[in-house]
Amino acid sequence: MAPDSDNDRYAGFPPGFFSRVDHSPDSNFYLEPRLVTHIDDEAITAVGVLYRELKLEGRVLDLMGSWVSHFLEPPDELMVLGMNTTELSNNEHASSWVRHDLNLDPQLPFGNESFDAVVCCVSVDYLVQPLEVFDEVRRCLRSGGVFVNTFSNRCFPTKAIQGWGQTDDRGHVAIVGEYFRRSGGWMDLHAELRTETSGLGDPLYAVWGYKE
Repeated sequence: MAPDSDNDRYAGFPPGFFSRVDHSPDSNFYLEPRLVTHIDDEAITAVGVLYRELKLEGRVLDLMGSWVSHFLEPPDELMVLGMNTTELSNNEHASSWVRHDLNLDPQLPFGNESFDAVVCCVSVDYLVQPLEVFDEVRRCLRSGGVFVNTFSNRCFPTKAIQGWGQTDDRGHVAIVGEYFRRSGGWMDLHAELRTETSGLGDPLYAVWGYKE
């Protein structure tokens, strides 16, 4: 369900920003496994290099994940939360996994301060209640833990929020930064283009911040 327009936390986003063309349950859309990658090899490598640079160790949550988590070196323990059991069970880096629909229920099924880091790769554009999800990520992170969002200009257009589809790359970075700002409790925010600027491949953008 899209955020209530009267919710002060979402005030300023245009009407229909969090609506989607396809309003059917996400469980139907993700019923069949897709054992494919959604960005090209250069962008995938850029995700892994960023994870390495940020030294994501300990217990890590891969949010809205699937059959591959893009780590060059997997962390000590990787929990993957996603929508399709076949995809999740095929993730060779996952220590454990859970099927959970964040658009149906944004509350994460984990205790407070359960993770050292949380990552979300090419999926933030599908969240219809992003501030509630960012709240939950912060709750589940240990103090100083990092939340890393990476994304490109590819998506399932009928399932991404309409505000994402109506915005360019620079706008996408601003949207994710606004999620951090409005959810609160984050520090040391970063936003970067992690691929070459030649325009020949998929661009890979990253926005991340640390729990205060």
